[in-house]
Amino acid sequence: MFRRPQPPKCLLAGAIVSILLAGCASTHHPQGWDTTAPPQPAATAGKPGAKPGKKEPGKKEPGKKEPGKKESGAKRRASGSTSDRQASAAARVQADAAADKKRLGEATFYAAYFEGRPTASGEPYDGRAMTAAHKTLPFGTKVKVTALDSGETAVVRINDRGPFVDGRIIDLSRKAAEQLGMVHDGAAEVQLQILE
Repeated sequence: MFRRPQPPKCLLAGAIVSILLAGCASTHHPQGWDTTAPPQPAATAGKPGAKPGKKEPGKKEPGKKEPGKKESGAKRRASGSTSDRQASAAARVQADAAADKKRLGEATFYAAYFEGRPTASGEPYDGRAMTAAHKTLPFGTKVKVTALDSGETAVVRINDRGPFVDGRIIDLSRKAAEQLGMVHDGAAEVQLQILE
């Protein structure tokens, strides 16, 4: 009786690994997936073939000291202390918040499905609380939401991240949506004003 030769196990394993890796190379991305490449650093932008993180030979990166060389006292003073840098960062955040004090866009509200589920801040969603989700505002920020069609207002506290749908700027709790009179329609054009 003649037995057919079996392929080596390593070929079979190699074929499986190849198939799995081919799936990783797919160009299909879920909806909302950002496929744009991150911007190149200014030092390499516009230079063909330049790779991020690589520096040109002989060029010293700004802010980096060469090994074995000490910084002068003037340079150390210019860079500032840690508390100076923290104060500067806080001032930039406040300036950004002041520039974005009022925003226009669409508001929606949470479905009942989310009741009791954890929000991005860790606290459970409560439809009876005056809370909301915003993409970038810090947790705890108070925001005045004004419905543009009715003029109704609600003050909410940011405790979650979202909405992640183009054109929408805030997701409200059920109670806040009721206060704005938008439960029937499901969405409303609103203006946001940061209070604190």
